[in-house]
Amino acid sequence: MRTTLIPILLSFLTLGASSQDTFTLSSRDLGGQATMEQVFNGFGCSGANKSPQLAWKNAPEGTKSFAVTMYDPDAPTGSGWWHWLVFDIPASIHELPSGAGTPGMTGLPEGAVQSITDFGSAGYGGPCPPPGHGPHRYIITVHALSTDKLGLDASAGAPMVGFNLNQHTLAKASVLFYYGR
Repeated sequence: MRTTLIPILLSFLTLGASSQDTFTLSSRDLGGQATMEQVFNGFGCSGANKSPQLAWKNAPEGTKSFAVTMYDPDAPTGSGWWHWLVFDIPASIHELPSGAGTPGMTGLPEGAVQSITDFGSAGYGGPCPPPGHGPHRYIITVHALSTDKLGLDASAGAPMVGFNLNQHTLAKASVLFYYGR
């Protein structure tokens, strides 16, 4: 089921920041819904499984690195579904090109680490909700971090990455999109 929805841009302000300094995340590839470019290739889905282009601006002072996550809170697991975890992105980077997180493609900056998603492997895994389950929400968040490195490697799972992100997040910004089948 595909429903036309207005894309939602969520931004979270750091304390004392004016609206002109709002930490924001945007994407030229995403509107209100995933396209077949972003949809997973497997589990009954036949998309290109290509991570979307992302760009962020106005990170707070003191940002030493970034992390990007993608989460589906509507997955029928009782705990949601982690689709993408990438961290240790240098503070000098403010954009990831389309496909940067897709296994086998290029575009991640040197030193960035992709870790284990709920698909059981590292790298971007696109939307693929159960048929007839309705549209799911997919939340991509960029975290501005107070540390250069999280101290984790590619074998780290979502709970460990999330714990470390929560310890070091100065600000975060998200885009929300939908996909159902």
